[in-house]
Amino acid sequence: MSMIRDLRAVVRPSRVSLRKTSSTDYDTTRDPGTPSAVVDCAVYRDGARVQTPKPLTPHEAMRQVRRDGGFVWIGLHEPTEAEFSGIASEFGLHPLAVEDAVQAHQRPKLERYDDSLFTVFKTIHYVEHDELTANSEIVETGEVMCFTGRDFFITVRHGGQGSLRTLRHRLQDDPELLAKGPSAVLHAIADHVVDGYIAVADAVQDDIDEVETEVFSPGRKGSPRGTDAGRIYQLKREVLEFKRAVSPLLRPMQLLSERPMRLIDPDIQKYFRDVADHLARVQEQVIGFDELLNSILQANLAQASVAQNEDMRKITSWAAIIAVPTMVCGVYGMNFEHMPELHWRYGYPVIMSITVCICLGIHRTLKRNGWL
Repeated sequence: MSMIRDLRAVVRPSRVSLRKTSSTDYDTTRDPGTPSAVVDCAVYRDGARVQTPKPLTPHEAMRQVRRDGGFVWIGLHEPTEAEFSGIASEFGLHPLAVEDAVQAHQRPKLERYDDSLFTVFKTIHYVEHDELTANSEIVETGEVMCFTGRDFFITVRHGGQGSLRTLRHRLQDDPELLAKGPSAVLHAIADHVVDGYIAVADAVQDDIDEVETEVFSPGRKGSPRGTDAGRIYQLKREVLEFKRAVSPLLRPMQLLSERPMRLIDPDIQKYFRDVADHLARVQEQVIGFDELLNSILQANLAQASVAQNEDMRKITSWAAIIAVPTMVCGVYGMNFEHMPELHWRYGYPVIMSITVCICLGIHRTLKRNGWL
C-alpha cells in the first residue's frame, strides 16, 4: 500500500552494433535563436540526482553511469536527426525506433529490442474555449517517446504540450521510488499521461452535455436547420482524435502489466495494471462519447427534417387558402358576356364575402388539424 501511495504522489533488441562516438561527435548545433534539443540530462544513483558543477552531456552522463552505477535520464524536445544520431549511437538504440522518434506522428505502441523498450504515448491537452463553435479546437495532441534500458531512460517529446519537468521534480522528491530505476520513470510517465486523459474526458463530457441540452431543449431559440450540426461534427472529429490516442495504448499497458520483462522491475510491473484499468475506463468513455454524438447528430438531423416538413405544411396550407380567391378572380376575369351575378348591384360584395368565408373556413380547418 505504501508503494501505491508513493506512485500516486508522484504523478497525479540486443543493442545493434553502431559506430561509437566521442563527446565531440555529437552534432547538437542549431540556429543561434533555437534552443538545444536536450532539455535535461542527469544521472540518478540510489534514488537521488547526482549533482555536477556543470550540465552533463549524454556521453559524460553515460560514462559516469558505467563507472559508478545508477542510470541516466535524458529529456529531449523535438530533436533533429543530426542531434539524435549521437545519442542513438551512444546508447545503442535501434534504427527503426530512432527513425520513429525523430519523425514523430506515431501510433501509441510498445516495441521490444532485446536490451531496450520503445514506448510511444500520445499526450492530450484540453483547449479552453468560451463558446463551442463549428471551428473550435477542443483537444491538442503531442507525443512522448520513451527509450527504456537497463541503465538509461530517454524521453523524446513532440508538441507544445506534455512537459515532463514537473514530473521529474516530483520523482526526485521520492528517492525510494526513483531508486527502482528506469522502469519507475516509465510507469510515472504512463500514469501521468493517462491521468491527463481522465481530465480531458471530463472536460469533453461537459461540452457534449452542453450540446445535448441545446439540441433537445424544447424551448431553444433559433433554427434547428444545421445550427448545431457543425458543432456536433466538430466534437466528433475531436473525440476521434482523442480515441486515436487512447485505444492503441491499452494493449501496451496490458503487456507491461502481465508479461515479465527483464527491463521492468517486478515491484513496479504490477502497478501498470492500475494504469491499464484507468485507461480502459477512459476508452469506454471515449467510445461512449462517439456513440452519443452519433445519436445527437441523428436527432438534430431528424429535428431539421421535422422542421422542414412543418414549413412545407404551412406553405401548402397558405397556398390552399390563396387558391380560393385566385380561382374566383380568375373566373370573373374571363370577360364573358353572360356570367352569373355579373350585372347585379350586390354581386361584387356577395362574391367577395363568399370568398372570404371559404378562406376563413379552410384556415380554421387547417389550424385545427395542426397545419397552421
